Formats: sequence, structure tokens, C-alpha cells
Amino acid sequence: MVENKVKKDHELGMKDHWKALSIITLVSLSSFQYGLDFGIIGGLQAMIGFLQVFGERAPTTPLGWNINAERQQLISSLMILGAFISSSTAGFTAKYFGRKMSLWIACVGVFVSTAVMQATTQIGGLYAGRLIIGLANGLLMTHAQLYIQECSPGRYRGFGSLIGTVIDNFASKIDKARMDEAERALRRLRPAAWSVADELEEMKTTLAAEARLQSSVGYRTLFQNPIDRRRTFLSVFGLTTQAASGAMFAYGTYFFEMANVGNAFENSCILTGTGVAALLFNALVITKYGRRRVMMMSGFIVCGLSQLIMAIVYTVEPGTQKTGKVIVGLSVIYIVAYNALISTYAWLSGGELASQRLRSHTFGLATAIGFFGAWLTTFTAPYFINPTRLGWGPKYGYIWTGSCAIAGAWVWMYLPEVKGRTLEQIDEMFEVGVPARKFRKYQCTGHVDDEKPHVDHVESGSSQDDGSEPKKAVASVSTSKI
Repeated sequence: MVENKVKKDHELGMKDHWKALSIITLVSLSSFQYGLDFGIIGGLQAMIGFLQVFGERAPTTPLGWNINAERQQLISSLMILGAFISSSTAGFTAKYFGRKMSLWIACVGVFVSTAVMQATTQIGGLYAGRLIIGLANGLLMTHAQLYIQECSPGRYRGFGSLIGTVIDNFASKIDKARMDEAERALRRLRPAAWSVADELEEMKTTLAAEARLQSSVGYRTLFQNPIDRRRTFLSVFGLTTQAASGAMFAYGTYFFEMANVGNAFENSCILTGTGVAALLFNALVITKYGRRRVMMMSGFIVCGLSQLIMAIVYTVEPGTQKTGKVIVGLSVIYIVAYNALISTYAWLSGGELASQRLRSHTFGLATAIGFFGAWLTTFTAPYFINPTRLGWGPKYGYIWTGSCAIAGAWVWMYLPEVKGRTLEQIDEMFEVGVPARKFRKYQCTGHVDDEKPHVDHVESGSSQDDGSEPKKAVASVSTSKI
């Protein structure tokens, strides 16, 4: 029955899911807001008008103006600090306000912060505006990503995570026993031929199983049993790997100006354009080829090597036209690899590896720690690239080469492959205790048990992701089925 249902649902294409994808496209502005705020501030710090108000004269720099490292740190990192604070409360806001109201609150925060930053000429006002917009972005990013994990069909969950999320949170309604509302919300998103009743029943079964394991939910609950503890660590580290890829392009335009590499604003626009193109291309291939482990490992290899070569070239011949061309070219390669192979799959992994019942708490914690990692990298970056400090410029890439190597190794050893799996199937594999590198080939039975099942046999054959056909996996369960 489960196999027939899965086969039937997989026959439905993107055209059949037009309602869900339309809503996803609309709410994708949640992710756009964070990228906009993060990108704009990097360009402003290289604009003379901005530096005349918040910076100081510096005749020795290419612009003739500069901003001291402390202000640069706070302007860039306060937004991420605010995002860290608000995303760490995701469990609370999801429970008491819900996803939709949290997004409305975030939108109000964006309006307020924008007004403050436009009106002020005092550095304190700019700091306040950056902190407020960070608080808003934390809510936008966390609740937007939570939705996609709960509302998308497993086949298109990767596509949805790439462009946004959905508004109606039927999973929370199930958890609160509001079954009629949950079914109506689900039917609004699914095609007419979709087996809504079966999907709803799977969710009820999964939540019932997790409810028996834990009667209350809190941040302590994330670490109370080995299964949840494993999923929490995977979600946190999976999302935090973004910060390990490098931070120099958080200050893109400023970075190019201080490195004296051609027209800084043109180069920054090239980076932005290629980054967007990479995301759009990813949207076309993520559902078919979007294997998390392969994509992320490839991304860290490319990002690490591009920054290493950039650092070596700048060390040997700093400030030459030839070096400038090499740096711009490698920067394009870096940003394409980051957007296409790391960022999307890190957010996706952070959300889909959490358990159903603990999803808002787990993803909130993962997002908060991820933002903390991003804050740490952007806060320390000015010490390395600002001419008044170390003034390394592109030589900063030496540090991130090692960081990329560590992150890539972690992905290979610990990150499970869950491409094309429903959230219920992911729950089953964690309950059974499938090793990370065997997730891709494991064949689910369709049952979730109220205690950890005993596994007689997971699979025969190689555990490597060698592209061979999956071998039959049989799990014999010693506990009663729900």
C-alpha cells in the first residue's frame, strides 16, 4: 500500500503542484530580504557618501576615505547578531504565535529598521537599525524554512527550500488536534489526485510515535534521547557549515576596493549576477540531481581551492592587473560554488533532518548557531582585510581553505543523504539507526514505531555512494506498530 501510494504521488509533476509552488514563489521574498540586507551593507561601506558620514579621511587608501574596523565589524555583524537572537526563539514563536504571525511581525520590523537607518546620521542609530533588521531577518529565515520542510512533497522539498516556503502550516494543526483545519490547509496545497488522507495519516502516526517518546517539548528535549540528540547535532552542524566556506565576500565591494582590483562596483555586480544565475540553475536540477552529500562536498572543494589559489596569486604578485583578473575570475567561481552547492543544501539539511515534533526547536537552534557562526566570521573579517589592521586582502583565503577542508570532511563522514525522502521516511531511518552513508540505499517499510526498533539487517553490499542500484533492505521490528 505504501509503495503504491509513493508510486502514485511520484507520478504527479510540477504542473500538478502549481498551487503550492505559486505560494512558495510569493513567500520567497523572505529569503530575498536577508540577501538584500547582507549584500547592500557591503556595497555601502565602499561608497564615498556613506564614508563621509560614518567614516573618516584616509589619503593612503584607494578611495581616500575609510571606515575603522570596529565600526565595520558592528555595522556588518549586528544584523547577524539580531538574527541569532530571534532565530534562537523559534521554538517559542512557533508555538505561541505560529509561522504566519511571526512573518507579519518580521515584516513590521523590516519597515521600522529601514525608517531608522534612512533617517539617522548618527552611528548609534545605524547600529540600532541593523540590530532591528537582524531580528526581523531571523524570524523570516527561520519560519520560512520551517514551512517548506513541513508542507512540500518529499520529491520537491529541495526545490521549495531553494525559492521559499508556504503559508499554511497544517503540521502544527495536526499537533494541536485540529484535524479539519489541517486537512483543508493540505488540500489547498496538493493536486486533486494527491492522496491527502494517506499523507495526513502518516503525519498523525509519526507525531503519535514521537509523542509517546516525549510528553513535553523544550530545548532540553533535543538532547534527552540518542535519536533526537543525533538529529539535533546533524541539523546544527549541517546548517552551520555555511559559515565554514569563507567570509571575505560579506564585504564584497569593500574587499575589491582595498585589493585595488579594477572597478569594485562592477566586480561586485558580476559576483551578484553569477550568484543569482547559479541559484536559478540550481532550481532546475535540485529535484533530480540534488544529492546533499555530493553537492556540499563538491562545493567545499571548489570554494577551498579557489580561495587558496587567490591567496597564492596575491601573495606572489599583489596589485597587478593580471592578479586582479585572476581574483575576479576566482571570485566568480567561488560564489557560484557557494550558491549552487553549499548554501541551498545547508539550509535544506538543517530543516529536513530534525524530527517532526521538535522541528521548530531544532531548526531554531540550528539557525541561531548558524547565524552565530556567520556573525563570528563577519565580525573578525575586518581585522584581516582592513588596511588599518592586518591588511591581508585576498591572502585571507589561506584561513578559509583549511576551514573548507574540515567542513567537507564532516559532510562525507556524518551527513545523511535524504534526497527524495518524505519526512516520515527520514523519521523511520533515524529510528532504525541507519548509518549516515547508508541512508541513500535504505528501503523504508512505511512504519514508525513508538520505541527504537531492532534491526536485523540494514543492507547488503557497499556503503559507499558509488552510484550502484540500491539493494533490498529488510528491517525486522521487535516493537509493536502504531
